Amino acid sequence: MELSAGPPVGGHRPSATELFASVAQGLGPRGLGVILTGMGSDGAAGLVELRRAGGRVLAQDEASCVVPGMPAAAVAAGAVDEVVPLERMAARIAATWSPAC
Repeated sequence: MELSAGPPVGGHRPSATELFASVAQGLGPRGLGVILTGMGSDGAAGLVELRRAGGRVLAQDEASCVVPGMPAAAVAAGAVDEVVPLERMAARIAATWSPAC
């Protein structure tokens, strides 16, 4: 994937949706997507693709978000395997992903 001067995806450029779709395409079941605090739904569709490709998806829990829109949209889209508080996210990433995946 490369940064493109093409039209925005869902109003965003760069787009988290494109980022996660690229991970799905390139890594499939070895991919890991993490969606943190943010406004709107950017990323949700790409995370759905990642999950369909067999990858894992973690989302920040609403209580620890400044703005819960992006993680909430991913949860609502059915893209999330696990909702994790921010203070536990790094440990959860380390437990979920390893270079040997």
